[in-house]
Amino acid sequence: MRGASRAVRREGKRLALVPTMGALHEGHLSLVRAARAACDVVAASIFVNPTQFGPNEDLAKYPRSFERDCEMLEREGVEFVFAPSVEEMYPAGAVTWVTVEELSGKLDGGSRPGHFRGVTTVVAKLFHIVEPDKAFFGQKDAAQVAIIRRMVRDLNLAVEIVVCPIVREADGLAMSSRNAYLGPEERKRALVLHRALVRVQRMVEAGERDVGPLSAAGIYEFARESSVRLDYFEIVNPDTLDPVEDVSRGALVAVAAYVGATRLIDNILLGPAKSDNHEGH
Repeated sequence: MRGASRAVRREGKRLALVPTMGALHEGHLSLVRAARAACDVVAASIFVNPTQFGPNEDLAKYPRSFERDCEMLEREGVEFVFAPSVEEMYPAGAVTWVTVEELSGKLDGGSRPGHFRGVTTVVAKLFHIVEPDKAFFGQKDAAQVAIIRRMVRDLNLAVEIVVCPIVREADGLAMSSRNAYLGPEERKRALVLHRALVRVQRMVEAGERDVGPLSAAGIYEFARESSVRLDYFEIVNPDTLDPVEDVSRGALVAVAAYVGATRLIDNILLGPAKSDNHEGH
C-alpha cells in the first residue's frame, strides 16, 4: 500500500482514502463517489478493527463480506483496496495508542469506553500507511467525525477530512452494516430513531430554540416505542460534543438506541438560525 501510494504521488496525482470495516452499503458507496469526484485515485480500506469493540460487543459476528465488498468497489472504479490483517495493523506487543482526550468520553464514548481510542489509533495508522490527500467519512458517525477532525488538527496530519451526508433507506432509517441484524419487526421499530430526530427538526423549524423542550420531545418518541431501549439522546456542539442550551447557533442532535440486541446510531445537524447568522457559522 505504501509503494502504491508513493507511485500515485510521484505522478502528481491526488489520492483519496475511504476507510471502512467492510459489509459495504450505499452509504459507503456515496463516500467512494465523493472521493472519486474529488481526487484522481481512490483507495478504500477494509479492516474490522478489534480495538474499537468492547468486551461484550459484536466483533465476532460483525458482518463480513469481503468478496462482495471488493466487487462493489471495483464497480465504482476504486483503484486500491487495502485489507490488512490484524497482525499487520497491531504488531505483537504493540502498546502505543492515539487518544483524543475529553472528546473520546462523549456520546458513543460514554457508552463504549475505549471505543474511540481504538478508532483514532487505527485511523492514524491508516493515514500514515496510505498518506491520502483527502479522507472521506460519513456524517452518521458524528462523534467519530469530530474526534478525527480534532486528531488531525492536533497532530498536524497532512490530510483533509471530508464529511459526507447520511444516506437513508426510503423510510428514513440510516444505512448501517448493523441493520443486517434486524428482524422484520425490529426493522420497523428502528424507525423511532429517525422519527425522534425529525420531530426535533420540525420544532426547530417552527421556532423552538431551547434544548429542554427539544430533548424532551425526542425522548418522548422513545417512551412511545417501549421495546427500543434509548442509550442517549443529546443536543451538542458538533465540534466539541459539549451540550448546548439552545440551538440558535446550530447544533448536532445525536441518538443511540438498542433495538433488540442491536445498537443503532443516528443524528441530524441543525444549521444556525437565520436571524443570527454570524460570520464563520
